[in-house]
Amino acid sequence: MTSSTTVPETQLRRTRFLLGCGTVAGLLFPALSFGQAFTRSGFDLRRHALSSLTLGDLGWLQVGAFVGTGLLAVAFAVGLWRALRPGRAGTAGPVLVGVYGVAMVGGGIFVPDPALGWPPGAPTGLPEQLSTGSVLHTVCGAAAFLSLIAAGLLVARRFAGQGHRGWALYSAASGVVAFVLTALPWSEESASIRFAVGAVLISGWLVALSWRARDEVA
Repeated sequence: MTSSTTVPETQLRRTRFLLGCGTVAGLLFPALSFGQAFTRSGFDLRRHALSSLTLGDLGWLQVGAFVGTGLLAVAFAVGLWRALRPGRAGTAGPVLVGVYGVAMVGGGIFVPDPALGWPPGAPTGLPEQLSTGSVLHTVCGAAAFLSLIAAGLLVARRFAGQGHRGWALYSAASGVVAFVLTALPWSEESASIRFAVGAVLISGWLVALSWRARDEVA
C-alpha cells in the first residue's frame, strides 16, 4: 500500500477514520446477527438464515445490522480508494467493497418472506411463490458475498506483488472458502449454516484489511 507521508495531517486523519469504519462494519453484522440467533425464541440457525432475523417483532435490529454495516462499508471503500491508489487493486478493490456496502443496505431494505416456522406463526414450509422483496433480498445477498469475495482475491494479488505472502494467502483463502461455502451447489439443508460461516469469514477479512490499511497509511 502507498505511503501517505506527503498527505496533510487532516486528510490523513480522515483517511484513517474511514478505514476504521471497515473494522466496525466487519464486527457489527456478526455481533448483532449471532447475538439474536442465540437469544430470539424460535429461531434455529440450523434451519433459518441469518437474514430471516429481519422478520418479527425485533426485525428492526437485523435491518439495522444490514443497513449500518452497508453504510460503514461504503465509508471504508472511500478510505481504501484513498489508501490503495495508485497500484494493483487500487481501483477495483475499493469499488467492490463499495458494491458490498450498497448490497448490504439493499439487504436491509428488502427482506425475505416468512418461512419454515419463522417468525413464530409463519408457515412451516417454503412459500410457493417468492415476493418481489424476497427476490431482491436474495439478489442483494448474492451481490454482497460475490463482491467481497472478488475483492479478497484482488487484494491477495496486491499483497503477493508486495511480498506479503501471509496476507496474500489469508485474503485468497478467505475468498476461496467463502465462495465454496456459498456459491457451489450444496444441499439446501445446510444452507443457513454455510452462509453463516461465509458471513463470518468475509466479515473477519474486512476487519483484518481495515487494520492493515490503517497501519500502512500511518
